[in-house]
Amino acid sequence: MPAEKIPGWLERLLLPALNEMKGDIKAVHGELKAVNARIDSTNERIDSLRNETKADLGRLEERIDSLRTEMTVRLDSIEERIPVIEEITALKLKIADIEKRLAVA
Repeated sequence: MPAEKIPGWLERLLLPALNEMKGDIKAVHGELKAVNARIDSTNERIDSLRNETKADLGRLEERIDSLRTEMTVRLDSIEERIPVIEEITALKLKIADIEKRLAVA
């Protein structure tokens, strides 16, 4: 509705309220922009933390794999030594038995 068709008394009555509402809307719009900026900043920090966490997890996985490989090598080495230890123990028992026989004779 064009302003020319609004009666003067109605315009004087409504115009201050409309101007106040317009100011309030602008203020809310400014606050929303600020909130959006803070949300964007928070999203960037979350993305940064996500990337750091992924990198840390990647390094941990590499370290775990390295330790797993090291443990496998050590266990394999121990498994290779067990038969030798068993043979040495058997030889010690035989030597002890021979020493007993020689001591008796």
